[in-house]
Amino acid sequence: MVADYITYASARATQADALEAAIARISEEVLRQQDAGGLRGPGPIFVGIGASLAAASAPVWTLRSRGIHSWRLGAGDYPLPWPLSVHPIVGISQSGKSTETLAVFESIAPELRYAVVNTHPSPVSTLAATTLSLGNIPDSYASTIGYTATVTGLGMLAEAWDGGALDAGWQSLPELFRWTEQTVGARAAELAATFAGRVTADFVGAGPSVGSAEAGALLFREVARVHAAGMSTRQYLHGSMESAGGGVHVLFGEERELDAARMLADAGHSVILITSLEVPEAERLQVVALPSVAPNQRAILEALVMQILVGEVATQAGVEIEEFVFFHTDTKVSDGTDTKVADG
Repeated sequence: MVADYITYASARATQADALEAAIARISEEVLRQQDAGGLRGPGPIFVGIGASLAAASAPVWTLRSRGIHSWRLGAGDYPLPWPLSVHPIVGISQSGKSTETLAVFESIAPELRYAVVNTHPSPVSTLAATTLSLGNIPDSYASTIGYTATVTGLGMLAEAWDGGALDAGWQSLPELFRWTEQTVGARAAELAATFAGRVTADFVGAGPSVGSAEAGALLFREVARVHAAGMSTRQYLHGSMESAGGGVHVLFGEERELDAARMLADAGHSVILITSLEVPEAERLQVVALPSVAPNQRAILEALVMQILVGEVATQAGVEIEEFVFFHTDTKVSDGTDTKVADG
C-alpha cells in the first residue's frame, strides 16, 4: 500500500483526527515490540534527511535525558560504509524511498536496521529487520501529518527504549492539539502579517526544540518561498544573531529564548516567541503560548504552529502551496508508483 498525497489544506483540516488515530495505533505497536523483547540494548542512532532528520531531535533529547547514548545524523553527510558499531540504526523516511537512508542500511548488518516509515511496505522497510509503520497516512507534499506522526513514532520509541514507559501525556495530546489549532488559528492572519514584505526568517530553538526550528525553516522555504535558516539557540547566540535585521525571528523555548527575543525586539527586529511561559507581548514581540507538555509532544505542537503560520503566510503572499519549483531525480528510488515526494 502506498500513502496517498493530498492537498496541504486537506491534510491540515484532517490532521487532528489522523494524529489521534496514529497515537493509538503507534503506541500499541511500540508496546507490542517492547513486550516481544525488542527496543533494548545500546541506544539508537537516527538517520534521515530533511524533515525526517528534524523529527529525531526531541527523541534524541529524550533518550539522552534518560542516560542512553543516542545521536541523529544526516543520512547523506557521512562516508560509507558505516563504521562497525553495536548501535542500531533507525532509518527515518516517510516515503520509505530516500536514497541516502537506503545507502546507510545497505552498509550495515541487517539485524541493526530499524525503519520508521509512513509508506509500508517500501524499499526502506523491506531492508529493515524491524519496522515501525505510521500507517500509510495520506499526507501533503510539504509534510503535515506525516511529520507529526513521525515525531510521535520516534518519540514513543525513545520513551520505550530499554525498558522505559510511554509518557502519560500522549492520551491528552489530541485535545491539546485541537486547542492549539483553534487558538493559534484565530491569530493566524495577525501573526502572518509580520512576514509581509520580509524575505528572510531565522528559526531558533533550544534542546528538543532544535528540530522544530529546522523543520520550521524547511517548511517556510518549501511552502512560502521564504529564505529561512534553522539553528539551535546557542549556535544562534554565538555569532549568527549578529546579522539580525530585515526579517522575522521565530524562537522556540523558555528563559534563554525569552531573553534573546526581548533583545531582538528592543533592537527593532520583529520576533515571534513560541513558549509555555506566561509572557506579555510588547512592541515587535508577539507571543504564542503553548501548554506545558513532554518534549516529544511539545515538538508536535510547535510543528502545528508552524503549519498554521506558513499556510497563512503563503496565502497572504499569493504563493500556491502545491506548486514546488524544483524536482530532483536522485533523492528517491523508484518503486513503480512514483509521484513527487518531499521531506524524506
